[in-house]
Amino acid sequence: MKVLLINGSPNEHGCTYTALKEIADTLQTEGVDSEIVYLGKKPIAGCIACGHCRTDGKCVFDDQVNRILARLDEFDGMIVGAPVYYGGPSGQITAFLDRLFYAGSGFAGKPGAAVVSCRRGGASAAFDRLNKYFTISRMPIVSSQYWNQVHGNTPEEVAEDGEGLQTMRTLAREMAWLLKCIEAGKKAGIGRPQEEARIRTNFIR
Repeated sequence: MKVLLINGSPNEHGCTYTALKEIADTLQTEGVDSEIVYLGKKPIAGCIACGHCRTDGKCVFDDQVNRILARLDEFDGMIVGAPVYYGGPSGQITAFLDRLFYAGSGFAGKPGAAVVSCRRGGASAAFDRLNKYFTISRMPIVSSQYWNQVHGNTPEEVAEDGEGLQTMRTLAREMAWLLKCIEAGKKAGIGRPQEEARIRTNFIR
């Protein structure tokens, strides 16, 4: 079992990384592998609604989105981490996720979770925004003992957020538990729910 951890901060080893590293270390103690993928500092294009991914199976912009799309089958779960900018997640991570989830498939049934890092406020709004990618993709959302957030202006300050880091460890253990339950279910012959043909209703006719 392996979990993809996405670092949506421009700072590779900043506050968001500190939270994700706490998760990765705890997953390891639970016998679950993980990989932290750093998106980098280069701009990430937003979706331009060109439809290229519907014909080629990959995004027209050949960047981290396509690299992760090609590896989705390697991962059994996903945790997305982002800093809070103006009460929401960074534009970099939302642009990445908009294109990843629109172009990709195979998310259904894989547990997902969001983690946010802020100095002071805006965590719950950013947390809510990120969770919407999972709820529209038939992904079970993994919870913790509190909303998945850490506070601090530097990694050193995050390291002093005892409750925040405990929330990360609890999240990791819940993720590991759910992955093991899913694996046990598969071995017992319990498959995914049958998906109905998609119905799309427009509000204006």
